[in-house]
Amino acid sequence: MSQPVTATAAGAPGNPVLAEVVRSGFVEGRHRGSLVMLGADGAVESAIGEVTSPVFPRSANKPMQAAGVLRAGLDLADERLALAAGSHSGEPFHRDLVREMLDEHGLTPEHLRCPASLPLDQQEQEAWLAAGGRRDRVAMNCSGKHAAMLAAALRNWPLESYPDPDHPLQQVIRTVVEETAGEPVAAVGVDGCGAPLMAISLTGLARAFRCFVRAAPGSPERRVADAMRAHPAYVAGTRRHDTWLMREVPGLLSKVGAEAVQAVALPDGRALALKVDDGGARALGPVLGRALRLLGVTAPVVERVGRAPVLGGGREVGEVRAVF
Repeated sequence: MSQPVTATAAGAPGNPVLAEVVRSGFVEGRHRGSLVMLGADGAVESAIGEVTSPVFPRSANKPMQAAGVLRAGLDLADERLALAAGSHSGEPFHRDLVREMLDEHGLTPEHLRCPASLPLDQQEQEAWLAAGGRRDRVAMNCSGKHAAMLAAALRNWPLESYPDPDHPLQQVIRTVVEETAGEPVAAVGVDGCGAPLMAISLTGLARAFRCFVRAAPGSPERRVADAMRAHPAYVAGTRRHDTWLMREVPGLLSKVGAEAVQAVALPDGRALALKVDDGGARALGPVLGRALRLLGVTAPVVERVGRAPVLGGGREVGEVRAVF
């Protein structure tokens, strides 16, 4: 049986300030956090704050979950595999493919155990509501992952209990997490979508992403990385930084997680993982942009990702800026 969550998350009071919120020249807020960067050889090259204590990576764990459904025998590829590893924006092409994936296995949206939700992307959400849409399981950003888990469970295991931590599929996924992170899962919780959430350190998360880009061609991990990089819009969406980065930096693998978690790996093995302690999403872009520059990524998209203007009266009056 799974043990109750007893580990304490990272985010110690001593973590340094990673970003400041500046309005009209006045610093009105600060975000503390942790960041680890690995060199091409996998060794830790730089660490800011506490990077060895467990955190919940949230959706940054999705590549490992997608590799788990492949290890369980589900045959996914291309856009379907990218969507299974993604946190989609709820755009029409996302919703359509989730329904196709369910239909291909004789499943319906009612089988999904993720909660009904509005599209994650704000513009898509506004369009959805204007058209009379309501909360829907297919629109939920994790519905692609849940559709893949259902299809994998349908092969050999109980269907209804697929999100339970003790379900055979979730045990396969736990093995993937531990093998790729190079450390044991420290705690198991429940993610926002209802699936098991496995805690590892930021260093372990960076190692896992490095493992995916360095894995042998044709392995489950490499198949996931290749699908995500080939179809980044299905991992995220039209207006999301994971999409921009994977589209514009050759070979880069990127996945965000809720509560301001981010992991990135480059094809030569360089990797990073970060978390903003207070979960402040407004700090994530500036911190990620700075971290990517320190990792040696110089593509123009890094500036785009790192820009976070502060508005006043509808005009730019400041910025959220990295300070490390």
